[in-house]
Amino acid sequence: MSGIASENILFVILLIASYLLGNISPSTLLARARGLDIKKEGSGNAGTTNALRVLGKKAALITLVVDIGKGFLPVFIALRLLPPEKAAFCALAVFLGHVWPVLLKFQGGKGVATAFGTLLAVNWKMALLCLAIVVIVVALTRMVSAGSIMAALAFPVLSHFLAPHVFLPGLIMAAILIFKHRSNIGRILRGEENKLSFGKGTKE
Repeated sequence: MSGIASENILFVILLIASYLLGNISPSTLLARARGLDIKKEGSGNAGTTNALRVLGKKAALITLVVDIGKGFLPVFIALRLLPPEKAAFCALAVFLGHVWPVLLKFQGGKGVATAFGTLLAVNWKMALLCLAIVVIVVALTRMVSAGSIMAALAFPVLSHFLAPHVFLPGLIMAAILIFKHRSNIGRILRGEENKLSFGKGTKE
C-alpha cells in the first residue's frame, strides 16, 4: 500500500473518530443523572450556558472543560499524523459530532466550546483572540450569544492571517455556529435576548 493510500485511510479513520468523540455530551449525561432531559429544560441547548442555568455552576464547569477537551484532543492528534490541511477537517468533524450527534438523534449543542477547543489545537493565538472577542462582547452586552456570534464572524478573518490551512473548514464551522444562533439573533434584534444570569431557569 502506498504512502498516500495509507494517509487517506488514516484520514478517514480520524474523521470518523473525531465525529464520534464529538457525540459525547457531558450536559446530557449530567442531566440524565438527575432525571432530567437537558433538551427539555431551560433553553433546550446542550451547552455550557444552559447547563449553568439548569444544573448549576459545577455541572457547567464540567460541561465546559469536557466540550473544550473533546474539541482539542482529536485535532491535536491529527496534526501529528496528517498534513495540516487534512487535520483541519478533523476540527470540522468533531464540531459536527457535537452539533449533530448521531448517538443523540442529531440533537446536540451549538458548538461554541468545542469549536474553541479545536482552535486551541490549531493555533492558540487565534483561539485566545476569539476568546477575547467573546469576553469583551459579553462584558459589554451581558449576552453570551452575542459574544459567540461576533467571534464566529471574526474567525474567517483571523484564520486568513494566522492559520490559512483551517480557513475552509473553519468557515463552515462559523456559518453553522451562526445558523445555530439564529433564534438568538432574532431576539437580539428585537431587544428580547436575556442577559447573562447565574440563576437557574432563565431561558437563552
